[in-house]
Amino acid sequence: MKTSMLFHPDEIGIKQINRLVDANVSVLGIHPVGGPKAFESLKELILKFKDPDFKKILDYALSKGLDIEYEFHAASYLLPRELFNENPELFRMNEYGKRVTDFNFCASNPETLKIVAKHGAELAEQLYGNNNNFFFWMDDGKNAYCNCPKCKSLTPSDQQTIMLNAILSKIKEKNPSAKMAYLAYCETLAPPTNVTPQTDIFLEYAPFEKYTTEGENTSQVIKNEQEMVSPLLEFFGAENSRVLEYWYDNSLYSKWEKPPKKFKVNIDQLNKDVAYYKNKGFLHISTFACYLGDDYETLYGDVDITPFTDAIKNK
Repeated sequence: MKTSMLFHPDEIGIKQINRLVDANVSVLGIHPVGGPKAFESLKELILKFKDPDFKKILDYALSKGLDIEYEFHAASYLLPRELFNENPELFRMNEYGKRVTDFNFCASNPETLKIVAKHGAELAEQLYGNNNNFFFWMDDGKNAYCNCPKCKSLTPSDQQTIMLNAILSKIKEKNPSAKMAYLAYCETLAPPTNVTPQTDIFLEYAPFEKYTTEGENTSQVIKNEQEMVSPLLEFFGAENSRVLEYWYDNSLYSKWEKPPKKFKVNIDQLNKDVAYYKNKGFLHISTFACYLGDDYETLYGDVDITPFTDAIKNK
């Protein structure tokens, strides 16, 4: 079984890479900061590819046998917001019938998809050391999809799949081995209903609401989230399927504010979750590991990631 841990770009160093190698983690995941300004953090990541020191760190990871993958919210980057003044029809319509630039885009506009696919293929070529798996997520927000007359019959999952199909087709013109992740997360938790994904689109299940839902409906929301696992695996198949968990995501536990809080993994929950995912048939298990860089270790000391890989090894 393959494993990944995802870090913010500025939290990766030789120490973190050696720790992954020593624990037999398969993949170094790089995740620019999400949220409403995710397109800006993605731009910053691309600029880092011009930094020789950053590239040396990535080269070291590759030399130690780690794969590298980049996972990010990409929609607002792929359709630049400055196009709105001249071409508002490219952008999503909100629930009040107004074209807006806050999140995503109009998934039923062919010109939008041409632009998104072109920029997606260009971005794929810029991802330094990346393997053939690509993770181009929709924007990180709720009520973030298009409600125009043509998109109204398309679920958020349909709209995401339309984007993935367009980008993957363009990437495959130069990289026939490319694969693309469908992120089952919040509003895209259900499988698409009106759009068929390409063969090389695989499932990535991220149970975010398990950790962020509050109030009296929490248990029901968590149950509903988990109940989607079987339909998702049935729809996409187990091949290349993966879980993206939050067991080591100290950005979540620090409420996305620095300095980071002292972190302790919930080993019992980790073991329980891993056993469940393995039983369901997932072939790759990953976790965010953000806010655990050098600044964290200066405050609190080294981070032990062996409980993660020990849970994977257990039968």
